[in-house]
This record gives sequence, structure tokens and C-alpha cells, in this order.
Amino acid sequence: MPFNLNDLVPNEGSNTKRKRVGRGTGSGHGKTSGRGTKGQKSRSGPGVRAGFEGGQLPIQKRMPYKRGFTNIYKADWEVVNIGSLEEFGITGAVTPETLYERGIIRGLEFPVKILGAGALTGAVQVSAHAVSESAKERIEAAGGSVTLIERTDRWVTARPRSRKLPINSELKQAGFGKVGGPTSRDDFS
Repeated sequence: MPFNLNDLVPNEGSNTKRKRVGRGTGSGHGKTSGRGTKGQKSRSGPGVRAGFEGGQLPIQKRMPYKRGFTNIYKADWEVVNIGSLEEFGITGAVTPETLYERGIIRGLEFPVKILGAGALTGAVQVSAHAVSESAKERIEAAGGSVTLIERTDRWVTARPRSRKLPINSELKQAGFGKVGGPTSRDDFS
């Protein structure tokens, strides 16, 4: 069966006709053009911003003031339970590299902590950045060992930026930044 260009049609429902408003009563969208009658939202120009309640105290101000904050410098740990080691059949040496290869942790840039949930039957040699007390007890009870690795991830040194100069006690005693005192570190001896 030959196929012609005039056989090409869009899928059912993919194209819809534009809603033509203000084109007379016969169209069904004449006169007020689907905007109802009168009021701020029927006029042209900007409408009402999101969250505006007509001058009434808005809900975000009626609610109790928010507590706490989200610490953007928080260390993002990878938590692994000893039950997961048993479940994935990991034996012998357990390092962040082996955990990453098995797909248990997201990446090697995250510090790893081993927790004690679950049971462990075989002896494993765990090397991690942190291990809970219960996990350490269960690993050693199963005949394994625990070694702590020094953290080198970016969260060790991450600190919030501050406009304040880091002033130690010597600079403070010399009156650094005060009237008549040294104004830069070069002046201080």
C-alpha cells in the first residue's frame, strides 16, 4: 500500500485548537471571554501575585516563625549497616572502594560509617571513616577487625565564608583594627 504525504496526520489529541475568546456570543467565549464578571482578575494587566490574600495577613505570617536552619556545610555521610554486608555477600576486606564497586555507596568522595543493624556471620576486615560501638562489637564477635581511616573528604575543611578577619589572641592584644593600632598584618611584628 503506497504511503503519501497527505496520509500524515498528528496523533489523536496531540494538537488542540486555540481557545479564541472575545469573538461573539456564538463562539461560547464572547463578552467576558471566560473571565467572569468584574473584579481585579477580570481586568487586563498583572493579576494577583501568588500567596496574596487581599490584604489579609497571609498564611506564612500567621504561622509560627520557623525554627532552626539547614546547614549547607553538613558532612554528607554514607551509612552502611552490617546487615547490608551480609546481604550483598561481602567477605574479607571491606573498604570504601569495595562498597562502591558493589553499588552500596554513592561515591568515594563521601565518608563511610558502618552501623550495627542486622546480623553478621562471616569474619570481615572493615576499614571505614567511622564505626558505631554496636557494629564494632558485632564485627569483632564474628571474628573480624575494625580499622578507622582518616577522613580526607571536602567536608573536613569546609567552613562558611566570613567577612571577619581571623584574629588570634596576639593580634587582639596589639589592638589590630583599633584606632592607633596596626591596620594590616604587615604592620604587626
